[in-house]
Amino acid sequence: MNTAAPRSGDGTIGKALEVLDLVAQAERPVRFSELLTMSPHPKATLYRLVQTLTNLGMLRYDTDRQTYAPGLRLVSLAHAAWRQSSLAPIARAHIDALSETVGETVHLAQLDGGQVLYVDKRNAAEPLEMFSQAGKVGPGYCTGVGKAMLAFLADEALEVALSQQAWFAHTAHTHTSRESLSRELAAIRSEGVAYDREEHEPGIICIAAPILSDVGRSIGALSVTTSTSRRSLDDLAMLAPHLQSTARDIAGAAANWQFPSQ
Repeated sequence: MNTAAPRSGDGTIGKALEVLDLVAQAERPVRFSELLTMSPHPKATLYRLVQTLTNLGMLRYDTDRQTYAPGLRLVSLAHAAWRQSSLAPIARAHIDALSETVGETVHLAQLDGGQVLYVDKRNAAEPLEMFSQAGKVGPGYCTGVGKAMLAFLADEALEVALSQQAWFAHTAHTHTSRESLSRELAAIRSEGVAYDREEHEPGIICIAAPILSDVGRSIGALSVTTSTSRRSLDDLAMLAPHLQSTARDIAGAAANWQFPSQ
């Protein structure tokens, strides 16, 4: 599953994927006029792309509301990708057990185009309102799971991933340069865990561990997330053994699957 923006040389397929991205990112049915304001394509080109995607079942058109939404064929493909290309089906029982043990929200993520793709989530008994949901894409440089995966990339892959970061200051604690993040990535490699110190959302903290292949490259990451009103970073540090043990169990279960290591 690739959430990276299509390149200009990707032709018609790239343009069609851009349209699908726009519809998906809206998180609600959208009118053609809305797509036109968001899209870089001329009206005639956009209309042709939208009609083709609708005819193929990738988009669904509501004639009463005159809106477009993801089509059933796209939903079917997404489910197939989730089953075949994500860690989620393999990790499900493991993250269920971890969430029950620690009593907090557990996230499962993979890295795609330098960004974090959340592929599964288990809520705590008292869930928190936060950005991350299964299927959402988040930044790599200021999330616990993102930093845990970046830390274990090969040098060349890490350079590419760092060049894809926005370095936007979401909070006062966010890394805004590759230099400051690189120092933390070295510590993560040494300690085996990463932290989100309110770097993406105020009041939200987490501890994360990479899920590593047999050659030590990240195929995903796992986090325990809570709020500063419930726990401290020191409290989360006490959960590291549970988190790392679960990450190793998922890695072992995934050993016979051909997940792309980063």
